[in-house]
Amino acid sequence: MTVAAPDVGNLVQSVDWIAIAPPTLTAVAALLVLVADLFVPERHKALLGWASAGALTLAALSLLPLVGADRATFCRKSAPDVCSYTADQFTLAVQLLVIGGALVTVLLSITLLSDDADRPGGRVLPDGEYWFLLLSSAAGAALLPAARDLTTLIVALEVASLPAFALVGLKRGDRMSSEAALKFFLSSVTATAVTLMGASFVYATTGSMYLTEIADALADVDGRYATLAQTGVVLTLIGFAFKTAAVPFHFWVPDTYVGAPLPVAAFLSVIGKAVGFTGLILVTVIAFPPYADVWGPALAVLAALTMTIGNAAALRQRSAAAFSAVRLLAWSSVGQAGYLLVPIAAAAYAKDPQRAVGSTVAYALMYAAVNLGAFAVAALVARTRPLNRLTDYRGLYAERPLTALVLGFFLLCLAGLPPGIIGLFAKVTVFSSVVDAGLGWLAVVMAVNVVIALYYYLRWTALLFQAPERAPEAPEATETPAAPAPPAEVPAAVGAAAAATTAATATTATVTAEPAPSAPLSTSPVAAVPVPIAAAIALTALLGIVLSGAPQLVLRFADTVLF
Repeated sequence: MTVAAPDVGNLVQSVDWIAIAPPTLTAVAALLVLVADLFVPERHKALLGWASAGALTLAALSLLPLVGADRATFCRKSAPDVCSYTADQFTLAVQLLVIGGALVTVLLSITLLSDDADRPGGRVLPDGEYWFLLLSSAAGAALLPAARDLTTLIVALEVASLPAFALVGLKRGDRMSSEAALKFFLSSVTATAVTLMGASFVYATTGSMYLTEIADALADVDGRYATLAQTGVVLTLIGFAFKTAAVPFHFWVPDTYVGAPLPVAAFLSVIGKAVGFTGLILVTVIAFPPYADVWGPALAVLAALTMTIGNAAALRQRSAAAFSAVRLLAWSSVGQAGYLLVPIAAAAYAKDPQRAVGSTVAYALMYAAVNLGAFAVAALVARTRPLNRLTDYRGLYAERPLTALVLGFFLLCLAGLPPGIIGLFAKVTVFSSVVDAGLGWLAVVMAVNVVIALYYYLRWTALLFQAPERAPEAPEATETPAAPAPPAEVPAAVGAAAAATTAATATTATVTAEPAPSAPLSTSPVAAVPVPIAAAIALTALLGIVLSGAPQLVLRFADTVLF
């Protein structure tokens, strides 16, 4: 009996290497940096950071050939339009956000690891592992927006998440870092378990893992499986809500941001959220449109709760508390997550759901640029004021005028006030999406929260330009009693010496009695700005200024069909 050989041409798929170049280059760079760490001498470890920055720059440049051309790969032979990887406008926008955010994080991390190398007690952060984990997480985050099946989506989600909580706990011997990593790990594992269960229920109902085929199957579900399908949809959404830090799944955020190295906190605040929102958009708008009546109201309530609790908690931060600046940015990021959820909820009620979620992409691009800039300034201030309190920023304009102006610009962008025009336009775009969807009550909740956020952003901005606090004056010395005359029997020489000593004591007392000159409470010297941090601040500031001058560069996503 002769068995025919299989047709290899039907079994082997051609791979579009140009389409998958951004995440592939980032992943390859992660492996190369880890291997190179074994051979690079200790004194040249900083080269690993600059190599990572170069690799991310190359990955960003690899996006250029993909602009304006929807490409796909890993497609089914029987259905060429059903693919696992698609490089469309949505994918490119999110990949630009992820790779750009990772590049800024690398610039901040170069200074962090350089300072760690000079630590008297020895290193607490290993170079090779740090760069490997950071680039691996960025590779997973860059893969996720291109995923068009649940398997690739969940794998990309975990590739982005697992290295991230390892980065949080990478500090050796740091209790806060360990606790933060544990909280982040538990929330991540819980989210993964819930997401996998939801995906399994969806697969059991539809018989497919491809998002477009899931949408077709859910539109005509057998009545016997309707409950199973609804449960799968809800569980999948809950899993992604954990990733976006939506209330009530936000408990890990403040402690994680405080315990993590500051560049890692910046990475989580932008790239971590981009991962969650990207996955949420893909499953709701592409896979679950038939169940819009289930996820639409749920996301609207989550958006209202998230922005309200996040802004209320940020408002309650005490200025003099340790790490209050980082905690305020953490709670602010929770509030901003609520704004990002609004257009996704509105997509359930819109005539064109894919166009509605463009507002989320536009807002995310604005938020990424200015929030990373705020963290870059916080990293600079933390070099001389490790507690990073809000009060440490009082009088920053007198100490570093340009840095204070840039931070003020970032905060005004987040608040949505001029000259941060991009922040104002992004918020108006989100308002427009929710009003067009007929969710008037959600628009009112958002308006109230914007006013609440104005207060704490402006309070921080005002601190930058206030006069530095002065140290309290020394208490006045008590009056020194007159020196007694030496007894008559004491020799004249001895009496003269005693008189001289008394006079010297009186002079010292007089000098001590003068009030001490006033001085700022923070006596840290004004150190030079490290080149990597200066580059990160300049890059984000330039981007914010350009976008404020030409907001249409970002806001065009709100009027474009991205998929």
